[in-house]
Amino acid sequence: MIIAQISDTHIALDVPDSDLRIKNFADTIADINMLDPVPDVIVHTGDIVHNGREDEYATSAAILSKARPPAYVMAGNKDDRTNLKQAFSGDGYLNHHPEFIQYAIDDFPVKLIMLDTVSAGNTRGEFCPERRDSLLNLADTGSSKPVAVFTHHPAFEANQCPEPFQFKTREGFLRLRKTLKEIEGVSGIFCGHVHRFDWGDVEGIPATAMPSTATSLRWGDYPDWMKARPVYQLHRFDPDLGFVSETRIVGMSQLAAC
Repeated sequence: MIIAQISDTHIALDVPDSDLRIKNFADTIADINMLDPVPDVIVHTGDIVHNGREDEYATSAAILSKARPPAYVMAGNKDDRTNLKQAFSGDGYLNHHPEFIQYAIDDFPVKLIMLDTVSAGNTRGEFCPERRDSLLNLADTGSSKPVAVFTHHPAFEANQCPEPFQFKTREGFLRLRKTLKEIEGVSGIFCGHVHRFDWGDVEGIPATAMPSTATSLRWGDYPDWMKARPVYQLHRFDPDLGFVSETRIVGMSQLAAC
């Protein structure tokens, strides 16, 4: 199974680089569509838009609707849960929980669990007892499938950041880590939020964070030829090896073919 991950597109219609953010998002989806084989699924790990506005979500939904694989979204700290649900409610997968955008997709060889780590009025993550109970319920299906977990905020200390700890409270951070350890079959944890590459583990489970899809918001050092090109990640699951991840640079396949 192949999962394409994008994150932190931060679509905004009132900033100087609004056209660039939209182009980065659209170019990334177009690049994913050209892959052979096409990924089984796309997961957007939050901060879809920047201000939580309905018109921002309408623009984002129009871009994502052009994806060939099925695409699933989750909330980041810049997202508005109500407007997000309204924009992406067509398939019904966002309606699992009345308050949080937290759900599972069990239609593939790997079970996908999307967690809501948003803390209202705060850019940091949170994971309350109610979300813990919801996660355990989502995971408890009696299935022996491997599990991939997606969160917006890294469930590990992001040491590539000036502030490695990305949660509002240490209690919520530790609650999430402990709960993930309790779930059988979790083979990988994939995050966004920090706008740069980072990696760690959650009680022995490998975990990664990917950069912002918006090149103007991406952190890290990149060569000049790459600065204008968005990146995304492919996570391939192998029954023997677990997840093997690859970073893709948008437009490089076309250049190689010339």
